[in-house]
Amino acid sequence: MVEFSKAETGQAETRRRRSRKGEERRAEILAAAMRRFAEDGYQNAAIGDIARDVGLSLPGLLHHFPTKVDLLLAILAKRDLESADFIGHYRSDLSGLLKGMVEVFRRNTGMIEVVRAFAILNAESLMKDHPAKTWFLGRATEMQNGIAATFERAIADGSIDDKTDSRAMAAELIAVMDGLQMLWLRDPDRFDMVGGLEAYVDRLLTSLGLQQ
Repeated sequence: MVEFSKAETGQAETRRRRSRKGEERRAEILAAAMRRFAEDGYQNAAIGDIARDVGLSLPGLLHHFPTKVDLLLAILAKRDLESADFIGHYRSDLSGLLKGMVEVFRRNTGMIEVVRAFAILNAESLMKDHPAKTWFLGRATEMQNGIAATFERAIADGSIDDKTDSRAMAAELIAVMDGLQMLWLRDPDRFDMVGGLEAYVDRLLTSLGLQQ
C-alpha cells in the first residue's frame, strides 16, 4: 500500500479546499451573471458590474471566466445539464412527457430570474453573430426532434392515431409553452402559467385518446 507523508496529505487537503472554494465562487459568479442578464440582457450587461455584485475585482472575475462569452456559455451548459436531468425522468412515453412538461413549468415558477434571463437570451440570440445563436438553435432543434420522436413511438405502438403529424404536434407544443411562459413573465402575479399548460395538456391527451 502506498503511504503518503503528512506534508503530502496536507497539500492534497489544501488543493481540495481551494477547489471547493473555486467551485463555490464560480457558482456565485454564474448566479450574479444570470441576474444581470435578466435585468439588462446579455448585450447590455457589463462584466464589471457582475464582478462588483460578487465582491470581486474585474481581474478576479476574469480569473474564473476570461470573457463575457465564457460566462454565457457556462450558464448555458449548466442549464442544459439541469434541464436534461429533470425532463429525463418523463420521457418514457407520450403521456409522461406531456405531464413532465407541466412539472417543468411548475418548477420554473420558483426561478423567475433564470426563466426571464433565458427568454431574453433566446430573443437576443436571433441577432446576427450572437454568441448564443448556435446553442439556442441546437436546443430548439433538439427539443422539437425529441418531442416528435416521442409522438412517433406512440404512433408505432398504436397508442395514438397513425395519421398524427408528429413534427407539427411538437411545434405546436413548443409554441404553446413559449407563449404561456411569455404571458407569465409579463405578469407573474396574475397569470397562471402552470394552470394554462395543464389545461392544454389535458385537452391534448383527451384528443389523442390518452386521457384516463
